[in-house]
Amino acid sequence: MKDMEKAAILADKDHDINTLRRIMACLRGENGCPWDRAQDHKSIRRDLIEETYEVAEAIDNDDSDLLREELGDLLLQVVFHARMEEEAGRFSLDDVIADLCEKLIRRHPHVFGDVSAEDPEGALASWNEAKKEEKHRDGAKGNMEAIPPSLPALMRARKTAKVAMKDGYSFGDTDAIIDRITAKLGDLKAKGTGDLEETVRTLSDAIFDISALFAALGEDPEENLNKKTAGFIDSYTNL
Repeated sequence: MKDMEKAAILADKDHDINTLRRIMACLRGENGCPWDRAQDHKSIRRDLIEETYEVAEAIDNDDSDLLREELGDLLLQVVFHARMEEEAGRFSLDDVIADLCEKLIRRHPHVFGDVSAEDPEGALASWNEAKKEEKHRDGAKGNMEAIPPSLPALMRARKTAKVAMKDGYSFGDTDAIIDRITAKLGDLKAKGTGDLEETVRTLSDAIFDISALFAALGEDPEENLNKKTAGFIDSYTNL
């Protein structure tokens, strides 16, 4: 039967999501790929993150051919993780898709319900309100708990500052934030870097305030720092 399944996969030229599901089951099966069979969620966690960033790179480069390839690699990670859960009897890829469909319907009451949204901002507000009700999160504590701890540090800092501002916390105006950053760096210059622990703490405070300044300006520190880094690499390699 297993050989028949492999033969059926090879003979099938009209590939779709079901073919992908069957290939993954075959790779993880008794006579499948030794590497694929040896993996678990944690062992391929890094792959999931790397593939996500490679999708982002294709988007940044406006490269549709690369985007098509990288979206496939990212989808592979989703199917891989879902297959592991199906083997454990907890849920399947079908469950993931069904849950996603239900979520999209719930969180678009302005499309599938009687809520009105005339512009992108109104639609986003509708989504966020539906999400808040769904997650039973309200208030400052709930809003902060909704920020994933696994986000990249700059992204997490900006989202934290943005949520705090929305909840009424004041970092001061942009001039006040700049003054704080300047004061921290001035203090660091005056004291020097002899005390490594104090130096790192001061730099971390300054970076968080810089992230808050980006949030106040409506900009993304992660994205802009990546652009700056890319620019430096480009100029450095062309010296």
